[in-house]
Amino acid sequence: MCDKYEPSKFLSIAKCKCPQCQSGKMFNYPAWNLKKFMDMDANCKVCGLKYEIEPGFFWGAMYVSYAITTGMMLVLGGFILWISNGNADFWDYIIPIVGSMLLSSPLTYRYARVLMLQFFSPIRFNPDLAKKD
Repeated sequence: MCDKYEPSKFLSIAKCKCPQCQSGKMFNYPAWNLKKFMDMDANCKVCGLKYEIEPGFFWGAMYVSYAITTGMMLVLGGFILWISNGNADFWDYIIPIVGSMLLSSPLTYRYARVLMLQFFSPIRFNPDLAKKD
């Protein structure tokens, strides 16, 4: 096994890990736990990074969530359904669009916050803080 830790921003985003140490989990419960999927610690358990770097920082995640949802609506609801049915009725478009939005809302919420921290904050990966396995 390799002694050197290889940082991966993609894996850090995919696994919802801390952007600074890429080791600590950002969320306490899995996304399918619909009562607690939003529970998030204030600080990283590994490196101590405060996630909300300023008051109201995650309000900006609403815009990221909007972009994700809009793209998903266009691709899943419009393009795929149009390819499969051609001349579909109104409800043939609405039901898959709204269904996909509702089913993916826990993931959209999480990834909006993760992407907000990864791309729109001054926080960068610090290999000295990474947990060695």
